[in-house]
Amino acid sequence: YVFVFVYVLLHASRKTFSNVKVSISAQWTPSVQNESAPTWEDNRLFADEEEATLFLGALDTIFLFSYAVGLYVSGVIGDRLNLRYVLCFGLCGSAAVEFVFGTVTEWLHFYNIYLYCGLWVLNGLLQSAVWPCVVAVMGNWFGKSGRGFVFGLWSACASVGNILGAFLASSVLKYGYEYAFLVTSVVQFAGGVVVYFGLLTSPKEVGLSWPDTGLGPVETDTDSHRPLMSDEEDEEEEVVMYDGGYYSVQQQDEPQAESPQAIGFFQAFLLPGVLPYSLAYACLKLVNYSFFFWLPFYLSNNYGWKEAQADRLSVWYDVGGIIGGTVQGLISDVLGKRAPVLAVSLLAAMGALVGYSHSPNNQVVNAVLLATTGFFIGGPSNMISSAISADLGRQEALRGSQEALATVTGIVDGTGSIGAAGGQYLVSLIESKLGWMCVFYFFIVMTGGSIVFIAPLIFKEVRAMWRDLRGVNQQL
Repeated sequence: YVFVFVYVLLHASRKTFSNVKVSISAQWTPSVQNESAPTWEDNRLFADEEEATLFLGALDTIFLFSYAVGLYVSGVIGDRLNLRYVLCFGLCGSAAVEFVFGTVTEWLHFYNIYLYCGLWVLNGLLQSAVWPCVVAVMGNWFGKSGRGFVFGLWSACASVGNILGAFLASSVLKYGYEYAFLVTSVVQFAGGVVVYFGLLTSPKEVGLSWPDTGLGPVETDTDSHRPLMSDEEDEEEEVVMYDGGYYSVQQQDEPQAESPQAIGFFQAFLLPGVLPYSLAYACLKLVNYSFFFWLPFYLSNNYGWKEAQADRLSVWYDVGGIIGGTVQGLISDVLGKRAPVLAVSLLAAMGALVGYSHSPNNQVVNAVLLATTGFFIGGPSNMISSAISADLGRQEALRGSQEALATVTGIVDGTGSIGAAGGQYLVSLIESKLGWMCVFYFFIVMTGGSIVFIAPLIFKEVRAMWRDLRGVNQQL
């Protein structure tokens, strides 16, 4: 359960910045709210709120670009070094950077654009070390059987972290935004320490074989339909219970399998399905992370709600994402296909975006529409970044001696982050020039782009499902 705990804490601290944007914008611009501050002239980084909003969007873009670059590198590193060390370094380093960015600069009344940009570049690089390694750990512990449901449920940890971060930030925001950064960074640093001493990166660390069929990490999932306990298992293996799942313990006198060699970066990029899913995720993550970074700001500015109220209301988007990722992952397991489930959800997401863009000034109605939008956008986003990435990193093309799970995850999430990075500045630019309604039109177009990129995979899997259905009917 440590790897669940890891990403909850990371997203809780990451969410803090989006939850305090209104307070930071007020602090950086001349206004009635900060005229009483003794360092008013020092705080005046920008002439008006529009300039501050554009810079906040630029910071989001800077973070996501550096995060994307780091993902390409950290995935390769994760397949070569101890995952526990990489995770600990990323968590603790990121916590220290966020503490300096939000807390130390405010305590010292030191405000500098270049310092903020440099710290956010470093933060993106450090946080990029976490996701590919966590997905790799999950891939080590869970086989393909039920992976859509397990990974869909587990990937909800990001949304749980968003909810936790929103409540932590809103609870201390009355004391100043610097305390929101202080609380979440301290909690994240403590989590990094727990990871270092408590994380088991694979069943092998406790003398257990790999899940599902007892195959090594480099074997494919083609036999994952076999039960966890099988009569075909070697008689010399002993089956034991561990954390509610069956694993086979190898006899001590058996020769240990050789460690797998990590696949090259460009080899991983050329694996079947990696490029289309990466491009689709670039469009989808742009929309998903725009809600992540801008939703509290939008609710506060568009409806005039207090910042703490907007923070709490924004969690309904994440609630929808949690349910969507779990339900859609389960459906994809039952069907044995991922792409058709994504297509239906993304089509529904386009309609949900139209509905939410016309939400009235009513918090209950807004919460319902938010949860619906989160279900159809957050669900597919969670599936691609976790279960589908794990499928791609354990496919039949890797049969033999190569490990690629962390590398493939880094490529998919890295490409997605490049799309999200470009989108964050565009969101602030479109909003300042054309208004929020045009921002939602932009989201609808990008969601449609996700469907276009995986269209060949959708047609392929739908044809396969149709052939299977006809075969069953003929047998009957």
